Order: sequence, then C-alpha cells, then structure tokens
Amino acid sequence: MRPPLIRRPRRIPPQRSGERGVTIALVALAIVSIIAMAGLTIDIGTLYQASAEAQRAADAAALAGARTLSLDGITGDPANSGGYWAAACAEATLNAQAVASKNLVGGAAPSTVNVNYLSSDASTCASAGAVAFGVNPMVQVKVTQASLPTYFSRIWGRSGSSVSATATAEVFNPSGSEAFVAGGTLVPVPVQPRCVKPWLVPNSNPNPPVGPFVSTADGSIQKQGIDVGGVGTSVIGETLTLVADCNVQPAPCGPPAGPPLNAFVGTPPNTLQYLPGVPGTSVGVPSCGNATAYQQAIAGCDQTTAYQCGVLASAAATPNQIDLTENPSGATGDTAVATQCLINETAGTHDTLSVAAYPYTITAGSGNPLNVSGQLITSSNSILTVPIVDITPPPLFFVASKANVTIVGFLQVFVNFVDAVGDVNVTVLNVAGCGNAVPAGTTALYGTSPVPVRLITPP
Repeated sequence: MRPPLIRRPRRIPPQRSGERGVTIALVALAIVSIIAMAGLTIDIGTLYQASAEAQRAADAAALAGARTLSLDGITGDPANSGGYWAAACAEATLNAQAVASKNLVGGAAPSTVNVNYLSSDASTCASAGAVAFGVNPMVQVKVTQASLPTYFSRIWGRSGSSVSATATAEVFNPSGSEAFVAGGTLVPVPVQPRCVKPWLVPNSNPNPPVGPFVSTADGSIQKQGIDVGGVGTSVIGETLTLVADCNVQPAPCGPPAGPPLNAFVGTPPNTLQYLPGVPGTSVGVPSCGNATAYQQAIAGCDQTTAYQCGVLASAAATPNQIDLTENPSGATGDTAVATQCLINETAGTHDTLSVAAYPYTITAGSGNPLNVSGQLITSSNSILTVPIVDITPPPLFFVASKANVTIVGFLQVFVNFVDAVGDVNVTVLNVAGCGNAVPAGTTALYGTSPVPVRLITPP
C-alpha cells in the first residue's frame, strides 16, 4: 500500500499535571453535600413525625378531659347550682394530662400539657349562673415537646427543635336542642348512643319531687343539679332500683296477661319499672351471658339496634319496640344473669361507685378484667345507658305482644349491684333528652354515651 501523499503532524495533548486529584475533591464535596441533605431529610422527617405524635397526644387528651366532664354529669347542672364545675374541671385536667403523658412525642413524654376550658359565651369552670359552659363544655389541650434531637441543624448551632399541637373536644348535650333555631327553623340535634341496654324506662322520675326526667316538648332536663352523698332532689347522683314490670315467670311480661302499661310508672319511691326492648345482634358477649338475644344485649354490645331519640313511633320507619315475649324478672332471670355477667360479678367482686364526695369515684373490684383491684379507675363495665320512653297518653296497644314506643331521652347509670330478687340498683351519672318532635330522618350524633364527646374546631 502506498503511503499518503500528505502527512499530518501528530497532535500531542498538553500536559494536565495541575488537575490531578480534582476528581477526589469533587467526590469528597459531593459526599459532604449528600450527607448534609440526608441529615436535613432526617431532621425534617423527625419534626413531621413528632408533630403527628403531638397531635395524637392532644386529641387523646382532649377527648379524655371531655369524657371526664360527661361522666361527672355537669351537663345535668347547666347553671352550676351546686358549685361543682371547678372540681369536675380539676379532675378533667388531671386525666387529660395523664393521657397526654402516655403518648410519647419524639420518644419521650411531652414537656408541657396545657388544659383550658371554653364555651360559646366565654364562660369557664369558674363561672356560675345560666351560662353556656354547662350546656356544651369544651376542653382544649395544647401539647408541646420543647426539645427534639436534630442532626444537620447542629451545624448552625441548634441542638434541638420543638413541636406543639392543639385539640379541642366538646361534651355535646342534646337536652333542649329542640328549642334551637337556625335560619328561622327549629334544628334539633338528637343523639343515638351505641350499646344501649334493652331496659325501657318511663319518663317519670319516681323520687320526690316526682316528675319527668326530660321535657317531651324540647328535651330539657328536669330536676337539674348534682347530689352528693345521696342528699338532695337532683337527678344526678340519685339512686334507683330497676324492677321488671312483669308477672312472675313463666307468665308473660305484660298485657293481656300481665299489668297494663300505664302501671309502668315506678312505685314505691326509688323504684323505676322497666319493660324489655327488642334487641338486635350483639358483639363482645361473654360466655356467661349469651343464652338469649336479650342477655347478649346486656352482657355485650348491641350495635345494630338504632335507639332513635325523639322520633315519634308513628313516624319511624323501624320504630323501637317493647317485647312482652321476654320475661326477664327474677333472681335467675335474664336481667339478673346478664347484668352480673356484665359487671364481672361472676369473676369476683364488681366495681363500686362512691358518691360521698364530688367528683364521684370508681374503685375496681377483683373481677375487673384489667386486674387493677382496689385502684381508682375512670372507666367501668358497670357504666351503661338505658332509654327513656314517652308513655303518654297511656295505654299503648300491643300487636303480637309488641308495641312501638317513642324514646325521649337516655339515662347514663352506674350499676351498684343486683339484689336477691333480680332487681338492679343503679346511680344516675347523667341524663340527656331530645323531646318527641324530632323529624324522622334527622341526622343523629353517635357515640358510646348519651352525652357524647367529639373533637371539634372551636368557634
């Protein structure tokens, strides 16, 4: 092969000895930047996580404080006639702080937990008179974690960051809500608690002065106030004995073989007669109380029956009913067996309530499933809800041993014991009314209590 006629000179690249090691420096700088970005990401993630934890702690604490006010029954004394609001709020503060402290924020208990009380008219626990705080009290909790560990932020001399969260819970009292007017229209807000026990009691308080528990016109509470030590004429703190309005077993519970329904009003004093309701399907039923659907509703939780407060039986698509095919009376009757199962009396001694001072206190019995016998507790299986039925004008008429009824309120009670003849002794913790003129289909507020608690955005 002949060589090319023109030969181009070979180009020799210039020497770059001064650029040697630059790659190492760039890699080192990149590593520093990557580590810094990773540290910043960790810091931001830590703050987001801690912020979410703080919000959960605030939510739980606000609900705990509101539940305390609900159980203490201050909505049954909306004018603070007994002067007990401050004591109830002091207990609510302790419970809210205790719950918040059990919720870790950034791996540790919150550094501060501040509890405040609000209402629509700026009244608080220290207020007296007919003010809004006793109607729908609000508990506001602010949780702060002052020092969270940081990584990248330390480069700028910051050794930690802080997060905080605020939550507000309302104790919603439906009593008297039928008188609430919005836009020129009555806007009742009834409640529909879950796990209601099928003991339908009349709207007639048997203790002097005898009268209704709630007004059928607007659901307002009658005999407002709080009794301590069993002294007084208020509804909160009074003791009642629930007695089945039935003949001796195995006779039917009511008409035509038994007493007429207008004998539903309890006599003598302190005796409140009840008739069995028609329960649905229950859950969480212990084996000691599952013989019948009625027993299961008492010992467990009937979540399928909608106890429609304030809806007239004649207007309800599926009205609540009295069931006279069930006779629960007697020492070995369904009520006694299921109630003893519910309050853990079959496993030992049951929880006890003291009304000697306010706020009332609950002491765990040896049968308490939490194994805290002898300790003060804030929750108990002995706390339950029963519906209040409007029986005016009597009598009601039965078809196939059942009768439709209108529920006008609920009693929240504590079961003290089941006596030797199968009657149930209870103490009233709270009461809620809704009247009997709530339009069918009205959206109800749900909860486990007749005075439910809920998280809200404060006004």
